[in-house]
Amino acid sequence: MKIPRCKGARDHMPEDMRKYRRIKQAFRSSCESWGYDEIRTPTMEYMHLFTSAGTLTPEMLSRVYSFLDWDGWSGERVVLRPDGTIPVARLYVENMADKPLARLYYIENMFSFEGTGQESRERWQCGVELIGGAEPQGDAELIMLAIEILNKLNIAPINVKISHVGMSKELLENLGVRDHEKEELLRRILAGDTSVFEQIEKPSPDIARFLKLLRNLQGKSLGSLANLKSILPKELNSLSPYMEDLAQIAELLDSIGQDYQIDFTAGEGFEYYTGMVYQFYYNDVLLGNGGRYDELIPLVGGSNVPASGFAIVADRLLPLLDEESIPVVDRVLITSKAGNDEGINKKFEVAALLRDKNFAIEIDMGTKCATNCRWIVTLEEEEELTFTLTDGKNGKSVSGLSIDQLLLKLEGES
Repeated sequence: MKIPRCKGARDHMPEDMRKYRRIKQAFRSSCESWGYDEIRTPTMEYMHLFTSAGTLTPEMLSRVYSFLDWDGWSGERVVLRPDGTIPVARLYVENMADKPLARLYYIENMFSFEGTGQESRERWQCGVELIGGAEPQGDAELIMLAIEILNKLNIAPINVKISHVGMSKELLENLGVRDHEKEELLRRILAGDTSVFEQIEKPSPDIARFLKLLRNLQGKSLGSLANLKSILPKELNSLSPYMEDLAQIAELLDSIGQDYQIDFTAGEGFEYYTGMVYQFYYNDVLLGNGGRYDELIPLVGGSNVPASGFAIVADRLLPLLDEESIPVVDRVLITSKAGNDEGINKKFEVAALLRDKNFAIEIDMGTKCATNCRWIVTLEEEEELTFTLTDGKNGKSVSGLSIDQLLLKLEGES
């Protein structure tokens, strides 16, 4: 009986892994050139890390894979890592709290339950965290780094959506929304439900006018943002710093010719974020997102340290990569006309010699099946060992080659 893979799981074929290596290469090279260091957190973490002071919402927690890690009669509930940022915050508090600034990146898998089987329960994530970076300079650095990585992969044009969770939270606070309603209204705003602005009681006509303009503020327009600020009611003056943050990031994106949209309802999934948030789109595909989470480090036991980060979902990049840009190693197949032990030994000797010259070598196992090798080297049965080199693309052969001539041919064609 054939046993299928787990529901919601995915096999990655050799062509997929070539693309993954290309993504990792681009990601690592950019992160290293910007001064970031690679880390890795455990696949398993204590459940309490994700429940402490609301680091994840109840909806997110309902999708984690958790189980009891027994130790005698006592045990802790542990989870398969559902998020990348929270474990990095723990790592920082536990190991790097004496550092005023930490630039960190990771490439790790995340797990979340998905009941339909239509989406993967495991995703590979390339994440960057800037802990201790001042805003909005830190936010600007991260956005530019993410754009550089995607440009290296020839995924363009990228559209950046920018928003501000802190401004939305402050707005609800200033409008006198009751505490038990804030969380639900914020969730709806960040999910794109602009009708929330209509449902909130407006204390004055000026506030009603401001909310109407805020609701319709979408698109690339520093002018519109300036207009919004110009009609900011005095009762909402505390929103001004958040609007300045947005303006600075928008000006930066303008200066580098990067497309963006200002959208105050573009923040779904930012449960523990407190400030600027941003999303990276290619056409309608969300490739990744990030933002500022200044309250997270204290939530996991650290001091008041500002922090920001982003993550790109590697799985979503795979279908977007240009096949021709993915390097394929030209392999050499070693075969022999002699089927005896001496012929087998010679194949391994020649294979070792060619590997020392940095060629990728396969040894013929006698299956006589088709191969995707670029070159076929056949050992001839003569007193003095000679070789036949066959081009795997067109079938043309050159016989009677010495080992030195074989190397010259291969090196000249590679």
